[in-house]
Amino acid sequence: MILSNQYSPPGATASPANNAVAVSDHANILIVDDRPDKLLVFKTVLEELEQNVVTVNSGDEALRWLLKNEAAVILLDVHMPGMDGLEAAALIRARKQSAHIPIIFVTAYADDMHTARGYSLGAVDYILTPVVPYVLRSKVKVFVQLFHLTQQIKRQADERIALAREQAARAEAEESIRRANFLAEASKVMSSSLDADALLKGATRLAAPFLADMSVLTLVDENGRAYRSETAWISESELETAAVNITTDSLLAKAIERATASGEMELLNDLEPTGENLEIVTKNEADHLSGKVDFPYRHVAIFPLKARGAIRGVLTLGLGPSGRRFQPVELTLAQDIASRAAIALDNCLLYQAVQTADERKNEFLAMLAHELRNPLAPILHAVEIIQTFASDRQKLEWARGVMTRQLQQLVRLVDDLLDVSRITRGKIHIKRELIDVRTALTAAVEASRPLIELNGHELIISQPSEPIWVKADFARLAQIISNLLNNAAKFTERGGRISLRVHVEDNQVEFRVRDSGIGISQEMLSSIFELFTQANQTLDRAKGGLGIGLTLVRQLVRIHGGSVQAFSAGLGQGSEFVVRLPIFSKGYQDAISPALVASTREATPRRILVVEDNVNSAEMLTAMLQLDGHEVQMTHEGATAIDMARSFQPDIILLDIGLPQLDGFEVARRVRASDETKNVTLIALSGYGQPADRQRAKEAGFDHHLVKPVDRITLTSLLASLSPENSNYAVLQSEWKERVG
Repeated sequence: MILSNQYSPPGATASPANNAVAVSDHANILIVDDRPDKLLVFKTVLEELEQNVVTVNSGDEALRWLLKNEAAVILLDVHMPGMDGLEAAALIRARKQSAHIPIIFVTAYADDMHTARGYSLGAVDYILTPVVPYVLRSKVKVFVQLFHLTQQIKRQADERIALAREQAARAEAEESIRRANFLAEASKVMSSSLDADALLKGATRLAAPFLADMSVLTLVDENGRAYRSETAWISESELETAAVNITTDSLLAKAIERATASGEMELLNDLEPTGENLEIVTKNEADHLSGKVDFPYRHVAIFPLKARGAIRGVLTLGLGPSGRRFQPVELTLAQDIASRAAIALDNCLLYQAVQTADERKNEFLAMLAHELRNPLAPILHAVEIIQTFASDRQKLEWARGVMTRQLQQLVRLVDDLLDVSRITRGKIHIKRELIDVRTALTAAVEASRPLIELNGHELIISQPSEPIWVKADFARLAQIISNLLNNAAKFTERGGRISLRVHVEDNQVEFRVRDSGIGISQEMLSSIFELFTQANQTLDRAKGGLGIGLTLVRQLVRIHGGSVQAFSAGLGQGSEFVVRLPIFSKGYQDAISPALVASTREATPRRILVVEDNVNSAEMLTAMLQLDGHEVQMTHEGATAIDMARSFQPDIILLDIGLPQLDGFEVARRVRASDETKNVTLIALSGYGQPADRQRAKEAGFDHHLVKPVDRITLTSLLASLSPENSNYAVLQSEWKERVG
């Protein structure tokens, strides 16, 4: 039932009835904003929660409404005419009846100063507009659920108070009232914040004076190991609190371990109060001193905090040497508090997980956009060259080369997208191969040149004339250099100078990117590689990006076993970034490099059977092989391939795994089972390149495994390595086992 007898300020609206009183099934969600269009958007988004949505146009109207009404959560616009959101929040917090209501600030822009002030006024969150509907609903839903839980607890408390007054004597009734008030206070503590640290401190201070002489609330990880503890204890009639570490192998630590493992209450009675059985190491944060405090508690009760089938922590209560013991009613009440604490703690951890997942999602999307933008720019530039200079063969060849290299990088990025779960956990997969750093440098310069030319910068490149071989991921190495060049271009005034110097020093290749730009302050140098960090950021973000370019550089350099440093003499004096990577060992370079260079032109013509159900792919692959002088036949079906292998007698079969009807694995097994074709070289073509995919291909009889789309250089080099006439045959075979599996 919805009532509608409440005060309605001018301009206020509610759903489903204007400013209706929320009863058992409905909570009030108060939205304060001076813009009617935003009020309509928020109301529409939140109506799905099926609660009572109240909208007002100013801080004054919100305060008048709160004089007679209660809200589960307040969405408060920061920037409003007259009384702004921060002033309204301060007045709401100053009033006892509304001080506990969670406030979520809604703003189009929030700098550190506004954010700090907002949180100092008790804000639980900031939401930037335009809002994402499901994010807004999820955040508001948490506080609505907490409100309903609080209301339920209050009703239960009221029922207990009424029952106690009817059935017990005055003294017993007073005790019941005291306990009911305690539960109400507990409900307030448990629902007042979604911050785990605040919950720990509030719950321990609540439990220590009422339930026991000492309380410890401990958080445990998924393996049952304690990682955070807060305690409160009565000392000389005063309540003291501290963050603590529970002594390893102490009686208390072992009891907590048993309770966590069993999920049941652990009760210890008649302990000797010597301080040797139980001991807590405390830290006094005021004077940074630490010391050991005796544990003079004779009776200890330990309650696991279980929620959704998992142990989130434990609540430990202790009674001193006065002779008092835990009574059944006290243990029941303590168990109730432990259950509520478990739910509240689980909500805190869930909220933290949602925030972390949202941050990781945003980080991933930004990283994806950043990585895709680099190769797309030179491709568009190359297309323009083709359209403009259609008859210039030299420019066309250059443009095709640019597009080929950049498309290879795009293919690599698509490969990364096939394993999104690893990327969102920060585990970026790289594919190492032997490459000349000069080729990666060329690709990086091509990716960054449009931005450099747009800003009118002078680019000076210095590199050795001889190859420098490294074991690295080509796309990622090019990305490292390109990100540094882009960073220099963004933060250098128009017409500035950028230099890229590459040289070898102490068995390392060193990339130095120097610019004549705005420079970096000494304070920023220590954090310039942190995620989303930007020096001298403006409101319009004119200097660009989401602040992930340098973070990516550091992560990718570390993955490659290298290091990166930033240098600057100060603001206005330019900056320099230095990347160092280990070069490939000289002896192995001498053996491999000539072979790899020669492998692209020393392949002996072979008889090759192409088996691919995609007609266009099969025709393109066949044409490419025929251009290299090979004798090639083609089929699109597995059964036909087996017959053609017997009649054509190929040296090599390029076999697609995903064939219809008879797949590539079965074709490979049948080819290996025939005496006529058992010695043919089988090369798998697949869209999947994980270790498990390669292992399955090997078990089916394949000699090698290539991931689609296969580029010409990779295939030509592999075929050359299979030629016994090649003088580098043994070395190339060893190298290809590592490169293509």
